[in-house]
Amino acid sequence: MKNYLISIFAFWLALTVSNVTETQGQIDSQDQVARAPNIVVIMADDHGQWASEVYGNRDLHTPNMVWLAKHGVTFSQAYAVSPVCSPSRASLFTGRMPSQHGVHDFLSESAKFDHGWLANETFLGELLQGVGYKTALVGKWHATTNSARVQRGFDYWFSYDVAPAGWSNQYQHRGGVHFSDQGDSLTLDGFQSQRLTDKAIDFMDHRSDEPFFLFLGLVDTHAPFEGQPERLVAPFRNKNLQEVPNGAGSHLPARSAANKIPADHKEQLAQYYAGVEMMDLQIGRIIDYLEAQNMLENTLIVYTSDHGHMNGHHGLYGKGNATRPQNFYQENILVPLTLTWPRGIPKERRISQAVSTCDLHSTLLEAAGVVLADTLKEAINSPGKSVWPLLKNPSTNWGEYKFCELGNAR
Repeated sequence: MKNYLISIFAFWLALTVSNVTETQGQIDSQDQVARAPNIVVIMADDHGQWASEVYGNRDLHTPNMVWLAKHGVTFSQAYAVSPVCSPSRASLFTGRMPSQHGVHDFLSESAKFDHGWLANETFLGELLQGVGYKTALVGKWHATTNSARVQRGFDYWFSYDVAPAGWSNQYQHRGGVHFSDQGDSLTLDGFQSQRLTDKAIDFMDHRSDEPFFLFLGLVDTHAPFEGQPERLVAPFRNKNLQEVPNGAGSHLPARSAANKIPADHKEQLAQYYAGVEMMDLQIGRIIDYLEAQNMLENTLIVYTSDHGHMNGHHGLYGKGNATRPQNFYQENILVPLTLTWPRGIPKERRISQAVSTCDLHSTLLEAAGVVLADTLKEAINSPGKSVWPLLKNPSTNWGEYKFCELGNAR
């Protein structure tokens, strides 16, 4: 079976717009711009496919994620390029594997670790800007070592500033979080994902006539598993949660005591599940805004995660770096992926072919009508391919394997 892959990646999508030139990715006419879909990519952090109602989890109630699946395409074998965040995110934005772009593990956000990561890469946002898109990143970036620095390819930048309180502040789900608003420091209080969604909606609300690309990075399913709204957490405390196996051990040793099942496992699992439902509420806000502005029909919405997470699976807490040597357990590399574009793709379709992060990159480019010049295509040398053929014919011969990397492991 494909989902026993030795190696694998993550993600996703497809669509096509016609009449594109093959020079530097420029489009032929303003009519082309008018037809190009808006693109909204919502990427969670550490959200494993196992923790999704769309994929059969009976403990969760996520009506907005279910709505996306019912009105679009769900990929049952969507794999993260790496079971940690930085290399996986770098692969989405570059279309290249970790061994190509050079980010092999998570990057500590400190100046001493800044060695010009991705300096020679061409970013997804740059390619979309080249065909007339206005672009924004709101939330988690973490593909390089400084999220406060506005990155190439984004007209609007709202990410984290770790300088005032350290790297862990960006994962504080409630309370004061320090942000970078176009490079300027800003501290906001409240529930973080609500604040980020406010900024995402504000960007869309100030759009011009160009199509837009919005990347919204939510972190509710990232540790620490605490601070979610009590009304979301409480029901899980009193529930006999079914989806995490008890007593299963790992064939690899835990990296540290922090990667073993904690004493308050039930509370942490309740908080993790509440984080999934908190993100679902934000997805609903995005859908409602697009509908109210008559933009929903021509907006491609992608929901996915940078990789998965173990919350007691195999007797472990964490991801690919939860063990030594590192692991590629399914819970860490198999992620949710739904692709919804009411005007452009089928509804209620489930595709079992294995897709990856680099495939998502290629599909987003095709959705926007980007055709790379031969020299740029050769320079990027992406292993990804657009999933558009799968949307037209799910039985398309797609290939047997996807590859996943973490550090020196494949």
